[in-house]
Amino acid sequence: MMRALWSASSGMLAQQLNIDVISHNLSNVNTNGFKKSRLEFQDLLYETIRGASPTADGGYVPSDLSVGHGVRPSATLRIFSTGNLQLTQNPLDVAIEGDGFFVVELPSGEEAYTRDGSLKMDSTGRIVTSDGYPIQPEIFIPQDTIEISITTDGTVSVLRGGNAMPEQVGQIQLARFSNPAGLNSLGRNLFGATVASGEPMINNPGAEGYGTIIQNFLEMSNVHVVEEMVNMIAAQRAYEINSKAIQAADEMLGTASQLRR
Repeated sequence: MMRALWSASSGMLAQQLNIDVISHNLSNVNTNGFKKSRLEFQDLLYETIRGASPTADGGYVPSDLSVGHGVRPSATLRIFSTGNLQLTQNPLDVAIEGDGFFVVELPSGEEAYTRDGSLKMDSTGRIVTSDGYPIQPEIFIPQDTIEISITTDGTVSVLRGGNAMPEQVGQIQLARFSNPAGLNSLGRNLFGATVASGEPMINNPGAEGYGTIIQNFLEMSNVHVVEEMVNMIAAQRAYEINSKAIQAADEMLGTASQLRR
């Protein structure tokens, strides 16, 4: 009887974490380049009460008698499907159509990776993220620039005052990973490379296996509100069912404790 209490309580704890993940997805429904997560579960250790024992005629019992001990969260899988593209008409807003990440340099000197293409310029004309982290390789926009053009292969060109022809000032590069799901979420729309993700593979947009750059667009979150709401309802009902199992086990224990000779 005590086994049912612990199994059902593990289910409640697992669904509580599931609700946490779903809530995080919903809270970032309007975050540029955000990638939703999905919680995965595993069943726990089984106790074998009776194994597949032999029968009198030399055969074996076709199945054993075993009981599991509940559930546990096993992994948080990040899903890197492409979000919807939104037109912004801002020349420094760029979206990746396909696979790849923008490369940025953190204040510590380490590199991080993002799908958020809402780029800005700092006081020196350097192209940076919303937090001021420069993209790699660094690109500087001259002060007398009157028009910025970014092609699908990441070439950044500017038209300067007094010039009739555009001038190339830099090249946006993208990073790919053999296992993007293994990236470490750093917050601020940034990811860090890990042993599980593998080393970054850097190349120009449009190369084989790499996405292309679209100027004047932003990639939005890939969270689908209706889907997350359905997942939340399912998690809530699973939580309630596990609580009912605990209540039933408690009532059965109460009945057993009131037995008299």
